[in-house]
Amino acid sequence: MAESWATLGVDLHLEPAGSGGLRRGLTDALREAVRTGRLAPGTRLPSSRSLAADLGIARNTVAEAYADLVAEGWLTARQGSGTRVAEGAAAVPPSATTPTGMPGRGLAPRRGESARPTYSLVPGVPDLAAFPRAAWLRAARRALTTAPYHALGYGDPRGRAGLRTALAGYLARVRGVRTDPERVLITSGFAHALRLTGTLLRSRGVRSVAVESYGLDVYRNLLQRSALATPALPYDGLGTDTRALSGEGAVLLTPAHQFPMGTPLHPDRRAAVIDWARRTGGLILEDDYDGEFRYDRQPVGALQGHDPDRVIYFGTASKALAPGLRLGWMVLPPSLVEEAVSAKGGTDTIGVLEQLTLAEFITSGAYDRHIRSSRLRYRRRRDALAAVVSARAPEVTVTGVAAGLHAVLRLPAGMEQSVIEAGTWQGLALHGLAFHRHPEAVAEPLDALVVGYATPPDSAWAGALEALCRVLP
Repeated sequence: MAESWATLGVDLHLEPAGSGGLRRGLTDALREAVRTGRLAPGTRLPSSRSLAADLGIARNTVAEAYADLVAEGWLTARQGSGTRVAEGAAAVPPSATTPTGMPGRGLAPRRGESARPTYSLVPGVPDLAAFPRAAWLRAARRALTTAPYHALGYGDPRGRAGLRTALAGYLARVRGVRTDPERVLITSGFAHALRLTGTLLRSRGVRSVAVESYGLDVYRNLLQRSALATPALPYDGLGTDTRALSGEGAVLLTPAHQFPMGTPLHPDRRAAVIDWARRTGGLILEDDYDGEFRYDRQPVGALQGHDPDRVIYFGTASKALAPGLRLGWMVLPPSLVEEAVSAKGGTDTIGVLEQLTLAEFITSGAYDRHIRSSRLRYRRRRDALAAVVSARAPEVTVTGVAAGLHAVLRLPAGMEQSVIEAGTWQGLALHGLAFHRHPEAVAEPLDALVVGYATPPDSAWAGALEALCRVLP
């Protein structure tokens, strides 16, 4: 092919080989997926329209590839039934059997191979196929057309003034953040912001940052690389217990929607952490990673609004738009702005075109419109997930669903690892709750899955949900 594609489809994960154009490459990749058993007999393929949209190619190209494989006997196409993998089409080795005690059917990857999953329900990623490309392009065109020539030079190390102004207004209106553009610092995502914060805290003599019993180890590791200890706070039915804070210099929290448990920080514990910060001079690091996505009631406002002098607020475009944009922001207490700019290096290291575009996207109202449509779509997925699990796996309890892009599925005791392994055999990527547990967690051990229901594109959602139900007890 004229192009080299590492991953052709988010849901099918096809790897075209050879040359001969899009149609031939897609046909060869689909045939290979069926032949090797990665697409099992009876599997329903996405419609030609859906797959073409996911791949960014013409619908006719997908339809013609499907027609070729129907003619060869690899696929079947019937009115009302869609396009499916033909029965008996896969060349399944006799030795490929389902492991003892694991529900479901499927092929295990060969030893030494790293099989790419057919479906991913890993949390933390939005539906990338739904990125608003046309609206983003319009915003980019307007931003670049109207930007003065000097906007393309070396800019303010805090980031473009237009973006900081747009964010200050948006965060005040939507998240209750109290700030002005002078206290907003643009970063390359949350990890970059946390690295800057680790440097800042260490320079101020902080030696320990308390974290939640459940969270992401990558963020604990970033703090530890700044020579900061990361003790775990207790977690119970009311969420993270901030009353346990004592001599730490800072605390990292997800108060609006605890990740991954999905609960907001209890009002008493919000008050307790603010009181601790004021009493000790400690800092609260607020990760507001998906604050806009709340479905059943008013969003929980940012903790920062209660005390802007003691809270460093973090946000990104990763969940609302796409993590690949690498756009994030910090809202800093006035006393920390200069130190944070110094930690950043005294120069603006974030692409100016992306900053100009996001500023236009926000001020034009396109960001709000995208959030509203995404919230509606994700709510429908959440409802479908809860309904199908209730109907087909009554021993499983769905929790943490009031907000966000993921749900926690509580499993019977001792089932977490076996369900994850069964998912691997079904071509399904899953995270267990144990994956997110702090090594020193002060919390009751639970068997659960953390299911990212936003991750699959629309064309793969039904298949991912069906694969999930096949592995649940």
